[in-house]
Amino acid sequence: QVQLRESGPGLVKPSQTLSLTCTASGEPITNTYYYWIWVRQPPGKGLEWMGAIAYSGRTYYNPSLKSRTSISRDTSKNQFTLQLTSQSPEDAAVYYCAARVTSVLEVVDTLKDPNEYDYWGQGTQVTVSP
Repeated sequence: QVQLRESGPGLVKPSQTLSLTCTASGEPITNTYYYWIWVRQPPGKGLEWMGAIAYSGRTYYNPSLKSRTSISRDTSKNQFTLQLTSQSPEDAAVYYCAARVTSVLEVVDTLKDPNEYDYWGQGTQVTVSP
C-alpha cells in the first residue's frame, strides 16, 4: 500500500516559483512500473494533469504547462517534486500527487486519466496572492 503526502507553501506571490514535494511511503519510487504524478484542481474546475516522473526517472509533461513545469525526484528521501514557475492567480488550485502502477508501453494516456490512478495524496491548497 502506497501513502502519499504533499508538502509545500500554501501561499505564493505572483511571478514566484511554486515548489511542492510529495513524500511516498510503502514503496520505493524506483519500483518498476510505478509512475508518480502531479495533478491540480482550480476552484470550480476539473482536474488538470500536470506531469509525471517514472520509476526510471523519465518525465512526462502536459504540453500546455511544459514551459513552466519541472518534475524531479530525490530517491534517497523517496520524494518527487513539482516546480511551477511564473505563478499567476490562475495557478491557484488544490494540488495532488498520485501514483499509477502500469506496465503498458504507451503510458502517457493512462497517466493523464485520474480515473486510472491507484493512489492519491490528500491534496494541498495553493493560493497565489501578492
